[in-house]
Amino acid sequence: MTIHFSAVGLVVADLGRSFACYRLLGLDLPTEIPAVPHFETTLPGGLRLMWDTVASVRTFYPEFEPSTGGVGLAFDCGSPRAVDETHAALIEAGCTSTKAPWDAVWGQRYAMTTDPDGYAVDLFSALPG
Repeated sequence: MTIHFSAVGLVVADLGRSFACYRLLGLDLPTEIPAVPHFETTLPGGLRLMWDTVASVRTFYPEFEPSTGGVGLAFDCGSPRAVDETHAALIEAGCTSTKAPWDAVWGQRYAMTTDPDGYAVDLFSALPG
């Protein structure tokens, strides 16, 4: 048997609100929300990112309670300026700023946000020189 990492799943309160944030991060997500409680997309490299609604998960796991802080996603924005611009766009789309963009000692422009369901979404880019 060969086991390989295949997918990351997010449980969200509202697919549309979640999709609005992740579209800003370059994910190809529908603007019309599917009439199903589960959606997934395959990312470059083959990893799948999946969404399920809280209501859907509770159909098979009634005692499910959402938690925050357990999963973090990081996105390379390509330039320090894009980190700042993406951070601002995410805040406007309903994400929360955890830490505003800064030049980190490890040589990256970095920013930290949380999506509308409390998942960490970090933004980064290498600093010049």
